Amino acid sequence: MSRQLLAMALAPLLGLFILGIGNGFLATLITLRLDAAGESPVVIGWVSSAYFIGLALGAMFNDRLLLRIGHIRAYGTFASLVAVTVLLQGLWLDPISWFGLRLIGGWATVGVYLVIESWLLTSGDQKVRGRLLALYMISLYAAGVLGQLLLGVTDAMGVTAPFMVIGMLASLSVLPMAMIPRVSPLIEHAEPLSPIRLITLTPTGVMGSFGSGLAVAAVYSLLPLYLQRIGLTVNQIGQMMAVVILGAMLLQYPIGRWSDRHDRQMVLILIGTFCTLISAGMLLLPPNIWVMAGLLFLLGGGVFALYPVAVGHAADRAPAGALVRMSQGLLLINAIGSTVSPPLISPVMAAVGDAGLFWAFGAMSIGMVAFFAWRRSVRPAPLPVAPFTPTTPMSSAGAELAVTEELMQGATEHEHVEDLSDAVPDVETVEPLVGPPPPDEAHIAYYEDEEPRHAEAPDHEQLVDETTSSSRD
Repeated sequence: MSRQLLAMALAPLLGLFILGIGNGFLATLITLRLDAAGESPVVIGWVSSAYFIGLALGAMFNDRLLLRIGHIRAYGTFASLVAVTVLLQGLWLDPISWFGLRLIGGWATVGVYLVIESWLLTSGDQKVRGRLLALYMISLYAAGVLGQLLLGVTDAMGVTAPFMVIGMLASLSVLPMAMIPRVSPLIEHAEPLSPIRLITLTPTGVMGSFGSGLAVAAVYSLLPLYLQRIGLTVNQIGQMMAVVILGAMLLQYPIGRWSDRHDRQMVLILIGTFCTLISAGMLLLPPNIWVMAGLLFLLGGGVFALYPVAVGHAADRAPAGALVRMSQGLLLINAIGSTVSPPLISPVMAAVGDAGLFWAFGAMSIGMVAFFAWRRSVRPAPLPVAPFTPTTPMSSAGAELAVTEELMQGATEHEHVEDLSDAVPDVETVEPLVGPPPPDEAHIAYYEDEEPRHAEAPDHEQLVDETTSSSRD
């Protein structure tokens, strides 16, 4: 990667890192504060779901604002809204008000991700986009780990101090974007594929994306509630959440590379089985902080790897021209799963106790395993056609970052083989091109980039002349 390209990508990555530190522990902080105020898990679940509703709405509509006002001003707008909503939450604690503020905060946060992802997308060509995406994910996960570790430090400063720190970090993240002397690029608006079309095209990809949204939202929103209610301090909760994100960061790529060498449907089945076993371990093993840290590390690796493997499987099925729109549609499915997760799981925790979180995790994992196994029996997955790309579900522009040149080529080859393998005869059995054809058979001439066409049988000299002329053209 050239020094000039790195300099162009430094500003958005630095802005993401600064904002991500505060945003990394905001969901944990809100859950803990609502629980300390005596709110029920159902109320906490609904307030948490407001953020994901905002994410879904922003992923669908924020690109229009970006096209209208440009990257730098859009980033300033979104980051300022994040800061305002967080500071207002620090002024008073009211679940109804926090629901509205979290909704606006989710809408603004996905706008920030959209600006950064589209900036990286247009900064370099296809040869370096994979490395830019890797830097993007490293910045995002590193900020999340650091933010969780800061949770206990800021909480010890006072009731409002954590909200003030997050608001200041969101405001400071504007500086790198505003100070760079460069005209920002623009992106084009593209509508994602409808959920019905996606279900028809790739049921396994849809279920994997939806299940990933359910699980990841539960990790961010309800796992801190579970940890607090079993007696961990705020500082210990931050450390456990950091362990989860660290597991996601370190295990996602090995699991993805493994999926490149095996049937991705089988990998999804094994990930679901793995998450089921981890959930059972959290329910059955004695409460020990080191055992819990190890299990949560593995849980983060499995849960966060589910989405990119599902997207990879869907890309193996998709025609080349629909890759970006398909990825955007899967992001929407993922956001829907994240939205409904807290309201669905929190009543389980209220009914059966705090351990209901892992009962719900186990039930979701078993359901996904059963679905993936059924789909594999109905329609075995094709061999992977492109290398795994680690993916973070954030916004529709991030889908374009994952659509690499290798993926486009692989999807094209896969589609070509699917369409023509039964129509084109084996090379060893092809009749010689010269000589008169059988009188009772139609003749079809196949060209590399053309539809098959029917032709009258020419004589030998005319066929040679036409073949030479077409090769010159």
